[in-house]
Amino acid sequence: MPYQNITVSTEDGIAVVTLNRPDVLNALNQATMDELVSALEEFEREGSVRCIVLTGAGRAFAAGADIKEMAGASAPEMLAGYRFQQWERIRKVTTPLIAAVNGFALGGGCELAMLCDMIVAAETAQFGQPEINLGIMPGAGGTQRLTRAIGKSRAMEMVLTGRPISARQAEACGLVSRVVPAETVLDEAKRLAKEIAAKGAVAVRLAKEAVLKAFDTHLEGGLDYERKCFYLLFATEDRSEGIAAFLEKRRPAFKGR
Repeated sequence: MPYQNITVSTEDGIAVVTLNRPDVLNALNQATMDELVSALEEFEREGSVRCIVLTGAGRAFAAGADIKEMAGASAPEMLAGYRFQQWERIRKVTTPLIAAVNGFALGGGCELAMLCDMIVAAETAQFGQPEINLGIMPGAGGTQRLTRAIGKSRAMEMVLTGRPISARQAEACGLVSRVVPAETVLDEAKRLAKEIAAKGAVAVRLAKEAVLKAFDTHLEGGLDYERKCFYLLFATEDRSEGIAAFLEKRRPAFKGR
């Protein structure tokens, strides 16, 4: 379907979704979030996409929410809206999501990057939660995912001061998985996506769910979930193929079943 605020492309089981409002540094208005959710869920239904890369056009990944949309909103209006339902729908996407962060990832942009499963950052990238400067606070997971990613003290400083951190600082504290030259960030993210897409699709999906479960439950519950996923994979054709290929010293030909 045609989109106004994003662009999409697919190749060899990889999808690239680009936030495409460079004139406003890809600010996340409701229309953009609607289109993003629609694209991601369509890839889920279609089934041939094994990994998705999310990036931004121009100088930013996303520089935050569209403040103009919130400027005149009251508390009841914010509560009655469906603003955060879109974020929950993205959280439920089972296909691995890789954020290719070029430039600013601030406010909602930082929260969107953290909603992805991995972050590949350009050397020029900046991450931050500057909502405190507007008299508000993060509302799309910034206080929760940032704390889980980098720890209480660092997260508290970022949230309460609004100061951003550099890509190298983000890498050092575990927020991003790798930092690369700005001109290669999308290629590096796509390379990582292709590597993941080549694995058994069922195993990738369950492994992603198991890792995310570590954030949602205690250790005993997480270990129990992990073991159940592990056992379940022994009912798949990909498990048989993967082990046979290892023993025969050849590359496996996974079929996603």
